Amino acid sequence: MSKGKCILAYSGGMDSTISVVWIKEKYDLDVITLTVDLGAGPEIEGVKEKAKQAGAVEAIVLDVKEEFVTEYIFPALKAGAMYENVYALSTALARPLMAKKLVETARKFGAGYVSHGCTGKGNDQVRFDSSIKTLSGNGESIEIIAPAREWGMTRDEEKEYAKKAGLELREIGKNQRVYSIDRNLWGLAIEGEDLEDTWAEPPEDAFSWTNSLDKTPDKPEIIDIQFREGMPISINGKNMSGVKLIEFLNNLAGKHGIGRVDHLENRLVGIKSREVYETPAAVVLYNSIIALETATLSREQQRIKSFLSQNYSDLVYDGRWFTMLRENIQTFMNSVQQFSTGDIKLKLYKGSCNVIGRKSKFSLYDYDMSTYSSTDSFNHSSAVGFIDIYSLPSRIQAKKQKFNDL
Repeated sequence: MSKGKCILAYSGGMDSTISVVWIKEKYDLDVITLTVDLGAGPEIEGVKEKAKQAGAVEAIVLDVKEEFVTEYIFPALKAGAMYENVYALSTALARPLMAKKLVETARKFGAGYVSHGCTGKGNDQVRFDSSIKTLSGNGESIEIIAPAREWGMTRDEEKEYAKKAGLELREIGKNQRVYSIDRNLWGLAIEGEDLEDTWAEPPEDAFSWTNSLDKTPDKPEIIDIQFREGMPISINGKNMSGVKLIEFLNNLAGKHGIGRVDHLENRLVGIKSREVYETPAAVVLYNSIIALETATLSREQQRIKSFLSQNYSDLVYDGRWFTMLRENIQTFMNSVQQFSTGDIKLKLYKGSCNVIGRKSKFSLYDYDMSTYSSTDSFNHSSAVGFIDIYSLPSRIQAKKQKFNDL
């Protein structure tokens, strides 16, 4: 009788590598590793070999960067999804896509188990488990194994376990700081080590995408980003795919020290966590789309969108991507952005990203209405009657209630 199978979300790091060994020992299952490439870069080099060395019967790598951008990142950008106004949800957006690929791969190989490396006090366990349960909720029997949540090992014990299993891992080094890093195209999430002290400044060795201010160029750089219906399509007149555009901005904005976020974050499980992020492209694009919206949306549209953006951000952060409410809000966002087409001019300099120009053929800004020059077309005489009607409710209330005791 053949063994059961488990599809393990695999990054090549210490936790996921020792999970291969642990699942085989604990559950007596054949482990198939699944590496979902969302823009991890050099970190996933050699993952197939490493997985096989740890005992995986098969190692799969899927390049899903295009799907990540078109189906997750850009919809979230259009929705203004910025958790607690600072976090571009780089990790949170990746988890539902990874969960989707885990379920699809489990179906392909007839596996009864899927596994991820989340701990018992983080947000990711909720994002993975909720997504997996939702996507496999049609009668399928797919069980979830979460080794790091189950085994109860400390970081030092994990290192010892890896050594006993004969695994050679880059994290095991003397006097070496080991940050927990989640990297994808949309950003880096960095935790652990010195970062857990909320009074200590993040050390430079925690960052890899952004220059410190003393290493940034001494001259500002001006760029022009073109949008179509709320989505970026080109930079300085050069059309790019979504993946290439984000990669370009990560490099350019990172060179200017843009995109560092140091945040004391409210986790879904009820604790606060010091989170450090690098999201150069996201910072530039969010600043840009917000600036464009000031021209193409009415005041009421802007305010309703802002309210729904917060709800949307919470849904993504809390692992509720695959919900009807998220889709409902997305429909509104697609509609409200239908005229967000135009150009945004930005100045990148010493960690700052400032909008210095905006234009759109759909702009609600009317020069002749706004100007105080000789071309002013605003009917000033209409203001008197407008103010009389506008102030009527407050005048009546003041007469009848507010000042009746004077």
